[in-house]
Amino acid sequence: MWSVGAIIGLLIAGIVLGILGRLLAPGEQKIPFWLTIVAGIVGALIGNLIAGWVGVRDTPGIDWWRHIFQIIAAVVAVTLAASLYPKARARA
Repeated sequence: MWSVGAIIGLLIAGIVLGILGRLLAPGEQKIPFWLTIVAGIVGALIGNLIAGWVGVRDTPGIDWWRHIFQIIAAVVAVTLAASLYPKARARA
């Protein structure tokens, strides 16, 4: 089970990574802020997973590689969300 602190941390990471993902993603992303946060959360989780696979998830000091993987995953998630959101909205 997730603690309240872990959920709050994930939301904060989602906001920060989602904003970074939007800034670094190519083109214009016409997605709402809540979807930006969701893309950031997805980026955080996938980045942690990749860092674990590579063996750099937990290092002494700042986990630079983990953060780089998270940012890259957030850029991909924001780009994917921006490409799918108008299509889903048009069907509704």
